[in-house]
Amino acid sequence: MTAAGPDASPGPEGTNAGGVRAALGGLTTRGRSFLAAGVAAAVCAYALGQSDLLRVGLLLAGLPLICVVVLYRTRYRVAASRRLSPGRVPAGSEARVHLRMDNISRMPTGLLMLQDHVPYVLGPRPRFVLDRVEAGGRREVSYRVRSDLRGRYPLGPLQLRLTDPFGMCELTRSFSAFDTLTVVPRTESLPAVRLAGEASGYGDGRQRSLALAGDDDIIPRAYRYGDDLRRVHWRSTARYGELMVRREEQPQRARCTVLLDTRRAAYQGAGPDSAFEWAVSGAASALMHLLERGFAVRLLTDTGSSVPGQGAEGFAGSFQESADAAGQMMDTLSVVEHSDGAGLSRSYDVLRGTNEGLLIAFLGDLDDEQTALAARMRRSSGAAVAFVLDGGTWLTGGSVTGPVEKRLQQLREAGWTALSVAPGARLADLWQQAARERTESPGAGAYGSTGGWS
Repeated sequence: MTAAGPDASPGPEGTNAGGVRAALGGLTTRGRSFLAAGVAAAVCAYALGQSDLLRVGLLLAGLPLICVVVLYRTRYRVAASRRLSPGRVPAGSEARVHLRMDNISRMPTGLLMLQDHVPYVLGPRPRFVLDRVEAGGRREVSYRVRSDLRGRYPLGPLQLRLTDPFGMCELTRSFSAFDTLTVVPRTESLPAVRLAGEASGYGDGRQRSLALAGDDDIIPRAYRYGDDLRRVHWRSTARYGELMVRREEQPQRARCTVLLDTRRAAYQGAGPDSAFEWAVSGAASALMHLLERGFAVRLLTDTGSSVPGQGAEGFAGSFQESADAAGQMMDTLSVVEHSDGAGLSRSYDVLRGTNEGLLIAFLGDLDDEQTALAARMRRSSGAAVAFVLDGGTWLTGGSVTGPVEKRLQQLREAGWTALSVAPGARLADLWQQAARERTESPGAGAYGSTGGWS
């Protein structure tokens, strides 16, 4: 929401000379034509000695000047506001912008035109004509914006254009406030597959850990109505003389890192259908899916920077932090651009020496050195899945070449579940394929139990 403009009068008080010049500069083509015709008629009347023609010339020249003076002395006090619904939209979806103008003066307005500045990628510049707004009245209008390109787009400032009934003069005043529309990457709904290291307490087959280890370390509390009798701690009950129960088990959340390769050298082409945009959209889909599954997730790029940067080692801790992290990560992905880095060494330094749980990577073109570096990242994770986008394949629409297949095999030998991404492929299909390959892989047992990305 933005509020603007306590005074939308054509000229601010105390700057009369500048205000008059600005008012004269607001003459429309019609007003300038009338003024020029009046001056010409007056000159001809003087040269020819025709008094009637002089009166016509004075009338023609005086009408636009009178309109300028009247419009300049008009004092409208208006307030305007803008509301976005919603303020964050996926690429290709529409958002509605609501404008509201309140006349806070004691006199009705004349003809007004509202115009909002929007970037060209969001659509044409909206204009609205308001015939008359009574004293204390208000008007509400709205328009739609849409972008196929992710990003953050400023909306505003809102302009108010004043005009006289004859169309001789127009004066424009701008409000100062802006709003920002965030266009986030498109996301796909991903199928539910068993993921390695899933959090305890959030689904089947997950482990639980007590807050303290061992029966001797358990801190009991007094029994409350509704507590499960199976949790009664009889030793403490006998000691304190009242019914005591064991403290609640604390769920342990699994962790996952989503690695997005943003190297400029790793991608070819540009636009909404490019390989880089697919990788960004895929990372966003994976992040949202994993957060819904109860994972503590972070976004990591090849530059070594992570989002959200909360909790231990950059992971969101509580569920509230996860909700905030989702917004932060989507905002980051809305403006992420190519990096000038040549390799994955910085992201490897972040991952090295830590137990990351599940690692999901969206990678561009890899040479031998970067393939070896990516292979070593597998050592710090419980399971690793890589979606590799070959720039040449995306440009030509052809099949995966031999060198790309060789690098995929290197990643698989290091323990990755590595898949090549064809142009236009759906991440949901690749997601299920990765789960099947992980289950059917001969080495799956060496890295975890069977069934999905285990």
